[in-house]
Parts: sequence; structure tokens; C-alpha cells
Amino acid sequence: MDLAEYRRAAGAWLQENVPAGEPPEGDAITRAKQFMAKLYDAGYSGITWPKQWGGQGLTQAEERAFAAEARDFTLPTYVFSIGLGMTGPTVVDRGTDAQRERFLRPLLRGEEIWCQLFSEPGAGSDVASLQTRAVRDGDQWVVNGQKVWTSVAHHADWGLLLARTDVDVPKHKGLTMFVVDMHHPGVTVRPLKDMSGRANFNEIFFDNVTIPDEHRVGEVNDGWSVAVTTLLHERLSISAGVGMGGQKDNPASFEALRQAVDTSDPLVRDQLVELHIRSRALALFNQRLAQETEAGLFPGARGSAAKLLLAELTLFQADVATQLVGPESVLADHPLAQAISLAPGMALGGGTNEIMRNIVGDRVLGLPPEPRVDKTVPFKDLKVGTQA
Repeated sequence: MDLAEYRRAAGAWLQENVPAGEPPEGDAITRAKQFMAKLYDAGYSGITWPKQWGGQGLTQAEERAFAAEARDFTLPTYVFSIGLGMTGPTVVDRGTDAQRERFLRPLLRGEEIWCQLFSEPGAGSDVASLQTRAVRDGDQWVVNGQKVWTSVAHHADWGLLLARTDVDVPKHKGLTMFVVDMHHPGVTVRPLKDMSGRANFNEIFFDNVTIPDEHRVGEVNDGWSVAVTTLLHERLSISAGVGMGGQKDNPASFEALRQAVDTSDPLVRDQLVELHIRSRALALFNQRLAQETEAGLFPGARGSAAKLLLAELTLFQADVATQLVGPESVLADHPLAQAISLAPGMALGGGTNEIMRNIVGDRVLGLPPEPRVDKTVPFKDLKVGTQA
């Protein structure tokens, strides 16, 4: 099937299968799982993932073709975004064959939901300062600690957990990555509400939670390099979420904003043109990163640049909306209100804008890194909150 035919087939499938309207209260997860199963069975889930682990084994060209068609729909797939964009690709890259066999196909088919367990109350941007401990006990590990700001954890079946396994070495060298069962006794998930009124993220407590060693991802104390893999995928997937203009029902989309303002005013049109240019530039940058990935050139730290650009675009879009629509745009019943209230979070989630600028300056532009006081100091001798 050539690319044009593939795109036509994808568009026809989406037209026939994407559910219309909001699901009944309490039915969103069921609907999302049913849709993911249909998406997978039709061959549109895991388009570029290895075929032997449940993916379609196709190229970025097919994935972009599908995304171009999907932008005209609102897909009920948000609850799977962490698994599809972050944890799943990490298992593909760094997991064992047994882990890939066990976890990837159920993830792609929507049978299991994943979350990512990195941030803690005292370890946000400086993730390597995390305190959650995993202590080996024979063929298993016993975990105690707390995570926070974890998206979709209240729905998750599995989590990718970064824990400290050695306090006698510098902080980046004593971490190990695990797959943890989110339904295991001792795992407590408490949803947190943001200012939009939603509870999309959570705090999680681990009280003597056991994890079999076969669920360890990567080598013992090499968790930081696994986490870097996850974070690179995270920033690429977050930035790619802007697509080529956004989903049609997204209240913050260019089209939704255009319909809410007086486009006969040349000053208004000037602002909308600026917004369109920024959106298009980011979309093309993401497309370039995807093409390089397909050619075997992993974008590396430039994924942080893409994530930073998206965060700045989101804030700019919210600012334009409040300027052009006025104070009523932030009232609870206004269609733009929720998108505006969520905009600041984009500059925090997946790494703050300040951290993204540090990464781009250090690893992309080759500027001198910031001074560090903890590079060779054992973690047990550090004060909490030191600079990453």
C-alpha cells in the first residue's frame, strides 16, 4: 500500500470508528480501552514499534500520515499517552526480551495503562536527588518512598519506577529502574486536583512494596541512563502533541481561537498569524526530528528544545487568548478557560523551561555547564535539594 492509499484508509477508518461526543460519567476509561483495542486490531497502534513485540513495524512516514488524519478527530487515548510515548518506548529500547513480550502488546492494545514514577516532593527538576529506596532481598526488591505529580496513576496498572539502590555513590550513580505493579499491596494512589478542577495527576506512596528482579529495567545502579532514555522520549512525545495544528475539538486550538475573536481587525489577524507561524515552525521541527529518528539519528537533547518550544507556544497561545477575548476567557464556563488554566503546567511537566534551557545550552549549543557541587559526593553526604 502506497502512502497516499495508507492515509486515505486511515482517514476512512477514523471517520467510522472515532466515538462522537463525551462518554457517560465514569465510562471514559472503558471507552478508551475499547477504542485502543479497535485501533490496534486495525493496525494503527504502535505503527513504528517492532513487529515482533506487537507493533506494526512501519516507518515514520506512515505514522505522520496517520497523525495528519487524526488531527481532525478527538481520539480518546489520553490515558495511554504515558505508556505510548514514554514508558513503552523505554521498554522497547532498554527492556529484556521477556519484558517486551509481557508488556508491549497489552499496552498497545489498551489492555493495560502505564504511568511514570520519577518526581518526588524533594526531587522534581533535580530528579537524581530522589529519596525512594529499593533494597534487594534475594530475588526481589522492597520499595519504600513517595512519588508525586504522576499523571494517570489513578488508572494505571503498571508504572516505570526510578528508585535509589545505593547511597554510597554520587546521586546519579545509585539509581535503578523497575516496572512496578500499581495494584500491589502497599501502593497507595491519591489524586491531586489542579486549578482547572481536574485530577489528572497524583501522589503515590510505597510501603514495603515488593518487585521481582525480573522487572528490573537495565543494570543495577544504571537507572539514570535508563531514565535519560525515558526523558528523551517524554520530551519528544510531549512536543509532538502539537501535531500540525491540533485536534479539531481542542479548545485551545488555532481554529477555536479564530472563531472566538473578530478577525476583521488587522491587529487581531496579526496576532493569529504569529500564533500560526509558531505552531507551524514547531510542527516542522518535530517532523524533522521524526525523520532523523527514522534515519537512525536519535535527536538526543534537541528533544528538550522541542519540548521548550511547545511550552512557550502554549503560554503564548494562552496569552493571546486572554488578550483578544478578554477577562471572560478565564471564567469557568468559557470554552477557552480550561486550556488557559492548564497552560502554565506545560512549562513544568516533563522538565521546567529553565531546565530545558540548561540542557539545550549545555548539550546542544556546547555552552559551559552550570557549576555543580555534588558530582563526586556520595548521596548519603548530600543535603536534599542540591543542583542536578
